[in-house]
Formats: sequence, C-alpha cells, structure tokens
Amino acid sequence: MLRRSFIKTTALGSLATGIPFISDSSKSHILTLSFDDGFKKSFYRIAEIHEAYGLKACLNVIATGHMPDFKAVDDWILPELMGDFNDWNKLVGRGHEVMPHSWKHLNLTKIPFQQAQENINKCLDYFTDHLDGYRDDQAVYNYAFLASNPDLDKFALQRVAAVRTGAWLVLKDTKVNMKPVAPSAITLGAWTNGPNNNDQYLEDTVDDFLEGPGGWLVINLHGLDNEGWGPISTTCLDRLLKRLITIDKLSVQPAGEVIKMI
Repeated sequence: MLRRSFIKTTALGSLATGIPFISDSSKSHILTLSFDDGFKKSFYRIAEIHEAYGLKACLNVIATGHMPDFKAVDDWILPELMGDFNDWNKLVGRGHEVMPHSWKHLNLTKIPFQQAQENINKCLDYFTDHLDGYRDDQAVYNYAFLASNPDLDKFALQRVAAVRTGAWLVLKDTKVNMKPVAPSAITLGAWTNGPNNNDQYLEDTVDDFLEGPGGWLVINLHGLDNEGWGPISTTCLDRLLKRLITIDKLSVQPAGEVIKMI
C-alpha cells in the first residue's frame, strides 16, 4: 500500500545528462535512501552497512522517541525500539546524517495550524540543543507520514534548508519559486511503500530510476528486517549498496549532503 502523497510545486528542468541544479556534477543520477523514525537496532545496522561501502546513511529521528512518555504511534513505532540522542550523536560522530523527523510523529495536516507550528519549532529547538553539529540552515525537516501542505512548508522553510514530504516525482530542478521564504528553500518529494517487506519495491524503484534520464530520487524507508512500517531486509540493503557503488553515473548521498551542493 502506498502512503498518501502530497504533490509539491517543483519545476522540472532539463533531462540532459548531469543534474541541472547541482553545479559541476559528474553524475546524472543521485539517490537518497531516507530512513525514518529512529529505531536503535536498525539505525546502527543501517550505518554499519553504509560504512562498509564508504557511504553515509541518511537517518531521520523523532525528537521525543526516547522520552519516558513517548507512546506507540501505531503497530510499528514502539517506544522500546527507539534510540536516544546519545545514539544519534555517536552516529553523527561516525559521519552519518541525522535529521529531524517531527516532535511526536503527528500528521501535522490533521491538527490546528498553530499546534503544528509549535510541533515543528519544538522539534527543531530540541535538535539544536541536543544533536552535535546540528544547524537549522543545513537541515532537512522530514514530515511524519510524508504529510504537509503549502502553509506548513512555508512556515518550516523559514528555519530549515529543505522539507521532505510526499510526492511521486524525480527531481530534475529544485529551483522552486519560494525566494521570499528563503533563497535556497527546497521541497523534496519522497516515495514510500508498505506496510509489508519492501525489498522488491525498493529494488524495482531503483532500477526504474537508473533506466531513466537522471535526476534526484528520494526513497523513504524505515527499519530493517521486522522493524518499522514497510521494512527492508538487511540482506537487501547490503546487496543493493554493493551493486550501486559500482555504477559510474550514480551517487548515493544523504539529503543534507545533496542540499549543500545546490
């Protein structure tokens, strides 16, 4: 089952080789595997597999997931599975990317706008205070449930460099018309699938992308093996990354690293 998507206004640019919004790029394809929620066991293993191939993992965590009063969100996001900011700082120290994935994993489109604003600010403030090296102006805010709307995006982009929401597209040009908000404001559309094992979906989606003309594809994933909504297997991730690093036209990068190149 595909999660509901919110299509964002993103101008599609040139289909020529080379990514038009990244200067001096030698790669025609950029892929981001964007892992959500903050599952301790899975995230350490995801990091280890990326390290084995000289890559940085893209990890997005719920700010309050480690707190004593954090409640299960659904059948997949359970308090006993969550890591804390000691874990996230260790992974940052090893070179991986850790980004905000909401305050309490609420669908912000289903609560009053003022409450949604407060949730975004509390999340970003907590990251500022507790994550080593974190900076709003280099951050990607990753919406829970890939759910946002233009007003939420406009608000969040006053603080962060980019937001990740739901959209079924491959980005060819991220020069969106949001200069009054921030000169480099970017809205990323992510693809996801679940709730069952995602191995075949992931490999098919990546293969389809590689057969296309290029751009930047963000795939939203969660945990490994039996953790999280739409998990992938450890074997699948290892096999996929081992193959992808041999493809000359492809760069596998965390979202924040790509943002820095724009």
